[in-house]
Amino acid sequence: MFEDKTQDEAKSLIFDMVAEYWERYHHAAKKPYERGDRIPYASRVYDSDEMIHLTDAALEFWLTSGRFTDQFEREFADYLGVRFCSLVNSGSSANLLAFMALTSPLLGERRIRRGDEVITVAAGFPTTVAPIIQYGAVPVFVDVTIPQYNIDVTLLEDALSEKTKAVMIAHTLGNPFNLQAVRDFCRRHELWLVEDNCDALGSKYEIDGKEQFTGSIGDIGTSSFYPPHHMTMGEGGAVYTSNPLLHRCIRSFRDWGRDCICPPGRDNFCGHRFDRQFGELPLGYDHKYVYSHFGYNLKATDLQAAIGCAQLKKFPSFVQKRREHFDRLFAKLQPLSDRLILPQACPNSTPSWFGFLITCREGADRGKIVSHLEKNGVQTRMLFSGNLIKHPCFDEMRALEEGYRVVGDLSQTDRIMTDTFWIGVYPGMTDAMIDEMARLIFKALA
Repeated sequence: MFEDKTQDEAKSLIFDMVAEYWERYHHAAKKPYERGDRIPYASRVYDSDEMIHLTDAALEFWLTSGRFTDQFEREFADYLGVRFCSLVNSGSSANLLAFMALTSPLLGERRIRRGDEVITVAAGFPTTVAPIIQYGAVPVFVDVTIPQYNIDVTLLEDALSEKTKAVMIAHTLGNPFNLQAVRDFCRRHELWLVEDNCDALGSKYEIDGKEQFTGSIGDIGTSSFYPPHHMTMGEGGAVYTSNPLLHRCIRSFRDWGRDCICPPGRDNFCGHRFDRQFGELPLGYDHKYVYSHFGYNLKATDLQAAIGCAQLKKFPSFVQKRREHFDRLFAKLQPLSDRLILPQACPNSTPSWFGFLITCREGADRGKIVSHLEKNGVQTRMLFSGNLIKHPCFDEMRALEEGYRVVGDLSQTDRIMTDTFWIGVYPGMTDAMIDEMARLIFKALA
């Protein structure tokens, strides 16, 4: 088949075959939605372009980070309007790196030390909080509001102590938190702000009269590219910042804790591999093996990055579809607003909705609605942990009454735990699927 063909000609032939394979066995094999079919809360949306990019990376067989990683980091940073992006292997790793960067000795007096406090919320995903606890810092939990499901900014000053060093919170299911209030609070008290943007990629917020992407306003932002998320690499994540020193810390922690910034496969990129003094090492010790942090290996592969490059091209259309589906579902369910609390966007924001949150009012039974939806093929989800400090992972800390602090009574967080669920609005949905979800909710409340 490849006789008398150049490498580029052979690759072109393979790519044509991959495109035909996608068309026949992925696209054409997918039957149109019919009532009664499963409606997932999220799913991959892709075409032959992703499969061709993946094949291109596979044929090159550069199995670690490479040219596609470089391309993705550059294009993703440009999209968000930040200076630096580091691709990693998951959103959870992205949160780990974002937090650990703030513990670096390079930050001087502003570094987070064991015993320092970080303001956050309990109504979210555990890996926003896990790095804080694992390092030995203290999460300070404050309540959220309904129907925005984000941090109650009126509690920020109450949560502050002389040990507070940072605020690390997520934009809930695509709905930005009040970035103006939180950013201003952090600046007023010289605190770091980490935006967990894993569920909100593409959301925008107007701050100081300028609309920006969420994740680009705080000191560090994080994203996840797990299959249900706004765009996918299968597994993958990103950490981004416009602060050169934080970027240096992030890269070091990601790449084994190395002090060296040489990319994979390139030696002496800095030109000073053998002529510097570090710690108590001999003068001229190989800089590629000098470690300035106790780091990890959290890099992604070029195969993942290749898929991300293809996804990023069509990403704006994903965001638009999510907004359209959200608006349609909201309009369909509006007549039930006396029995259900429907989600509300944060003022000054344009969300890239990850899901459609619903809280049952008195007299409406979440269990009954969820059971009816699941029985009829509609996939539902809770708002992640509900109240994280109620989970078994907190049993020991609850018993000892140490390791974390709570400001207020978390009453809204507890209500979310008992009365709230969500359904999907992902871009692969159709109007018929949206309408069927609404119909089933009406029926469950009949």
